[in-house]
Amino acid sequence: MQRIIVLDNLSQDGLDLLESAGNIEYEVRTGLKGEDLRQALAEYDGAICRSGVKITAESLAGNRRLKAIARAGVGTDNIDSEAATRRGIVVMNTPGGNTISTAEHTIALMLAMSRSVAPAYQSLIEGKWDRKNYMGAQLAGKTLGIIGLGRIGQAVATRALALEMKVLGYDPFLSSQRAKEIGIKTVASPKEMLPDIDYLTVHTPLNEQTKGLIGLEEIKLMKKGARLINCARGGIYDEAALVEGLKGGQLAGVALDVYEKEPCTDSPLFGMPGVVCTPHLGASTEEAQASVAIEAVELLIDFFTTGAIRQSVNITPLDPKMLEALRGYLNVAYRLGLLMAQVTHCPPVSCKLRYKGEVARKDTRLLSSAFAAGLLEHAMASEVNIVNAEVLLRERGIELVEERSTDTGDFSSLITAEVVSQERTAVAAGTVFGNNMPRLVQKGDFRLESYLDGILLIFEHRDVPGVIGKVGSVFGKHRINIAQMSVGRNSNQPGGNAVGVLALDGQPPAEALAELLAMEHITRAWVVNLPPFGEMPTWMGR
Repeated sequence: MQRIIVLDNLSQDGLDLLESAGNIEYEVRTGLKGEDLRQALAEYDGAICRSGVKITAESLAGNRRLKAIARAGVGTDNIDSEAATRRGIVVMNTPGGNTISTAEHTIALMLAMSRSVAPAYQSLIEGKWDRKNYMGAQLAGKTLGIIGLGRIGQAVATRALALEMKVLGYDPFLSSQRAKEIGIKTVASPKEMLPDIDYLTVHTPLNEQTKGLIGLEEIKLMKKGARLINCARGGIYDEAALVEGLKGGQLAGVALDVYEKEPCTDSPLFGMPGVVCTPHLGASTEEAQASVAIEAVELLIDFFTTGAIRQSVNITPLDPKMLEALRGYLNVAYRLGLLMAQVTHCPPVSCKLRYKGEVARKDTRLLSSAFAAGLLEHAMASEVNIVNAEVLLRERGIELVEERSTDTGDFSSLITAEVVSQERTAVAAGTVFGNNMPRLVQKGDFRLESYLDGILLIFEHRDVPGVIGKVGSVFGKHRINIAQMSVGRNSNQPGGNAVGVLALDGQPPAEALAELLAMEHITRAWVVNLPPFGEMPTWMGR
């Protein structure tokens, strides 16, 4: 009989499901940490947690029994997934359980802020009847901007539309068809929507791209009297900028459920006119907690009874021999996805992957999942891996199709990725040199041979004398070493279009890129950041 430990308070619905499983014994032991937690985990086959307990590498040290951890919630920041992977422990989460509750809380904060619900109630408590001081604003007819249109963002959009709001949305991975189905008008960038919105809400992960996404500069682009809501992650809004926006009258209101540092019991925003704040209550409903608890229990029951691995954030469902045989191709597909995400700035409509040669005889479904994982890696709030990547693509209305041919061409195996958006179609191809060296061999219509790791600068240009020398001079001026260079053109005749790929030893400054784009014969350029050679995501194994 399998033994499961419940490490945080869990909804009774989840506990009842564990009780009825029959082939599972469980025990609730909350508040564990340090050595007590390490010893407890060593006594069980599975664990269920929420966000209270911290399962660190030290917690798992020496553990030879634990096989799976299920997180009743979206984030797995409190679990050292890499340490779990090294010990062969599957880490699973429940990304969909709190969608409705978080979307409803977003709407609740928007309404409470617009109608001054909290201060009006406080005035009654103080024995006042100040109706004239709490003139509100209705939502109907107003424009809501939504940055991030995953599960929660889409749920907010449908509720806002039901309130007769107009909705503008930005998500680099929402297809235009899906947006049309929901009733959202999409924009090409977050800044594009700012002058037109009355309200703004964000539903994105917190990462390098989204930290401080809305600061004082962005607030100045908004209509005077705009109102902002955040039920996603603290730090997406610059909280100091929110204070300035309120003081200067540019903002009429701010509603926050999340903060840069939590728990947060002291903020300059607290008590300011037009502000309503809650202590991270987005998922704090009985229904949401029951949903994530039941889903987490079901994940473990399925794992222990059938061996199924679902919604894993760290493990691919492959046996070691198959993983070793596919590792080189998985690496190329994953890196192509990362590259395409950084050179394709329009929402994809579809992705096509063409497998040619020996690779077409492999399990290409897994390779396509690896590509999708790379494409989505920096766009998702939850961790993306080979298990959940295709599902996440489909949720955004993006079609993923495959073509296979065992005929060999210039390479024994070739993976070609095509990402189609309404504006353009981007193409790149890669292969494996030797046993494990990923290489980029095509960009657009151009054939070349370049590294597929580290910092790459890709630039399109006219194939005329002097261009390459000038490019080298720019990076020499900024003291950025060029480790490798490859140039490809689409014909044997000089003077046409060409592409260059530089492997750089350092991140180029914005000034260098600006100088490059100012050159007469250079039309476009991108900086692409890929993992160093030999580095792979934990779900691909080591």
